[in-house]
Amino acid sequence: MKVLVIDGQGGGLGRQLVTAVKARYPEAEVLAVGTNSAATNAMLKAGADQAATGENSVAVACRKADAIMGPVGIVIADSMLGEITPRMAVSIGQSPAKRILIPVNLCDNIVVGVADLTMAKRVESAVDALADLMD
Repeated sequence: MKVLVIDGQGGGLGRQLVTAVKARYPEAEVLAVGTNSAATNAMLKAGADQAATGENSVAVACRKADAIMGPVGIVIADSMLGEITPRMAVSIGQSPAKRILIPVNLCDNIVVGVADLTMAKRVESAVDALADLMD
């Protein structure tokens, strides 16, 4: 299975996702795409099999992925302080891959009805959702 992890800003959430996915599913091919080089480097250091940066990389990787993981902002144009371009959001939204999105109430996007969990618990829940796809 090809798992695409997308993150921006400092790449902290993406780093946690890559680490958790590789720990649970070492056989999974994890591709990390950052909206900037800092995010990409963080995910690559966490153990991603391949990594790339930028809008076109998101568009291309979305066509090849079986699952896409990242903060909910990756499907909202202009979110993450403008790092998510409209093309990125459309590419992710139109991808045939299953999307596993982590609710993050930042950058003017508020997701209601979500339990107040630590980021570690949210990452664990995301990897549990990936387990349903992998098994």
